[in-house]
Amino acid sequence: MKRLKPNKIDSSSSTDSKKTFSTKTRSHTFKSDTTQTTSSGGVSSSTDSKYLHSKVDACSIDKQSSCSGKTSTLTMLPNIEEIKQEVQKIIDTHSVVVFSKTTCPFSDKAKDLLKSLSVKYETIELDRLDKGSKYQAVLKELTGQSTVPNIFINGRHLGTCDNLLQAHCDNSLRDMLNKMSTSAVFDYDLIVIGGGSGGLAAAKEAAHLGKNVALFDYVEPSPLGSTWGLGGTCVNVGCIPKKLMHRASILGEDLHDAKAFGWELPEKVHHNWEVMKNAIQDHIGSLNWGYRVQLRDKKVNYINAYAVILDKNTIKVSAIKKNKTETKMTAANIIIATGERPRYPDIPGAKEFGITSDDLFSLSYCPGKTLCIGASYVSLECAGFLAGIGLDTTVMVRSILLRGFDQQCSEMIGKYMSKHGVKFLRGCIPTKIEQIEKGQPGRYRVTAVNADGAEVVDEYNTILFAIGRDPCTRGIGLENVGVSLNPNTQRVLVDAGEKTNIANIYAIGDIGDTRPQLTPVAIHAGKLLAKRIFEPSFTTKVDYTNIATTVFTPLEYGCIGYSEEAAIDKFGEENIEVYHSFFMPLEWTVPHREENTCYAKLICNKADHERVIGFHVLGPNAGEITQGYAVALKKGATKEDFDSTIGIHPTCSETFTSMHVTKRSGESAEVTGC
Repeated sequence: MKRLKPNKIDSSSSTDSKKTFSTKTRSHTFKSDTTQTTSSGGVSSSTDSKYLHSKVDACSIDKQSSCSGKTSTLTMLPNIEEIKQEVQKIIDTHSVVVFSKTTCPFSDKAKDLLKSLSVKYETIELDRLDKGSKYQAVLKELTGQSTVPNIFINGRHLGTCDNLLQAHCDNSLRDMLNKMSTSAVFDYDLIVIGGGSGGLAAAKEAAHLGKNVALFDYVEPSPLGSTWGLGGTCVNVGCIPKKLMHRASILGEDLHDAKAFGWELPEKVHHNWEVMKNAIQDHIGSLNWGYRVQLRDKKVNYINAYAVILDKNTIKVSAIKKNKTETKMTAANIIIATGERPRYPDIPGAKEFGITSDDLFSLSYCPGKTLCIGASYVSLECAGFLAGIGLDTTVMVRSILLRGFDQQCSEMIGKYMSKHGVKFLRGCIPTKIEQIEKGQPGRYRVTAVNADGAEVVDEYNTILFAIGRDPCTRGIGLENVGVSLNPNTQRVLVDAGEKTNIANIYAIGDIGDTRPQLTPVAIHAGKLLAKRIFEPSFTTKVDYTNIATTVFTPLEYGCIGYSEEAAIDKFGEENIEVYHSFFMPLEWTVPHREENTCYAKLICNKADHERVIGFHVLGPNAGEITQGYAVALKKGATKEDFDSTIGIHPTCSETFTSMHVTKRSGESAEVTGC
């Protein structure tokens, strides 16, 4: 069906009963009082004369028009455009509108059908309105239909009672009502705020379902001034560049191993930071462009601008490029997918002289001697690859490594890193950073205190903060609509379907309270959410249990489900059986790498047929190993299932099919041979 251009109404007559109207006229303001009545499950509204601006004897409408819709010639007064806007406003602001007359049996028949279907609709009784005859004249001019009832659904002209009955018979009415597309009221069916993995997934899925979608993405520069393109943290300053730099580090180890396999290489091999950085940034640039192309192909309106929510359906848009002008847009649904940004400590010199992962991967110069502050996976991953490419690297740790992960595995990672060139300052908290010398890199003095209260002072070229991340929930207008946040974390409180306490506003990804802060989780949540919003019969929600993840430290760590500590806390130590084993990757044997370093652990619930509730592996390609077993744990695999599986030899992963030593037994988990 043809749609008119925004803010314009075609003044030509038409006999096409399916002619449709603008969805974006909302400049005219008027008051309305409605009396709600319910009958046979349906709801109708009778609109009174406050729609009108002049008084005409009501009985004169009956003289001018009848059920047949015949009208006398109406002189188009100067305010006819205002009348058109009033009519359009009624159509735009209601899903179902019936322009009717109290004396018309066909109008009653149409309303009775809608009531029987429990459809909420707005009735405009033209013979009860002072401007009824003018309304009818405008309707005739716009639709070519002079009779009543004149019916609109979702802003589109359906037609007469006969058209309604026909639509009901051929089931097209059901489809119209099921969609209840509010595009007749709003600029978009969906606005997504945030162009990261989750936001992109939701926007593309909604567009695939035929919805009108806009996506807003704006990167606030870091204190150092770093910004990036479409794609969010993972693509630009997270998973992608992190793993590529991790790969650079692994290649350095492989070069060392290569000599044992007969490769003749120079004794001294140098790494070039600029070459690596440029190659990685070129790849990221291609991904940024690819996302833009995908949005364009799917007809998603991508807007590089800062969006602030004004009310539950309206956002204010600013900072479009460098234009300071602001505009407003509306949507039936809003998804918040703004992600997180790194946290800085509140100490002198932190923001002036420190950097975060927002800056590291695009740093134009080699970082030099680096201090990584924090024991998060971001800190350990960055420290690992910096040391791996030959840089003097130290990690300052306040308490434990990898909080929230299995602590046995976490300490094994720390031990391995210590043996491979990473220094650790345990129990230390930084208190100030001072600049000694400017440059790229510069030179800075870092002062910290240890657990005994003694000062620890050293100099570094780069200070990287990786002490945690904060959700981007401030400054986007959540307070304007009363979206509930966790007061301790400022993350958005959502239900199992990602819905906030505001019915049409949703939150996905890292900003959702208690949600795993992982890219694949956000993508999955975004896709399913879009389908649930726009496909009423689709109800599948994200299963947030047994989600696999990997930490790309020099000794990679993959895990699924419970840590050993969490399993004991949840099920009781007497109900937990832990099977474990060290293993030696075959490729480590010829260059004589450390034995009994790589490790596998299965945590089983004895009270539930030894169901595997925790999976942990330390070793090469841990992510690839873990991904495969994620399906098994999702399906509820038991230790017996693992035992009955024949392994692939020689692989690291086969270890999980032959583990028999339990921690409870006290036997050694160390192994020899293949």
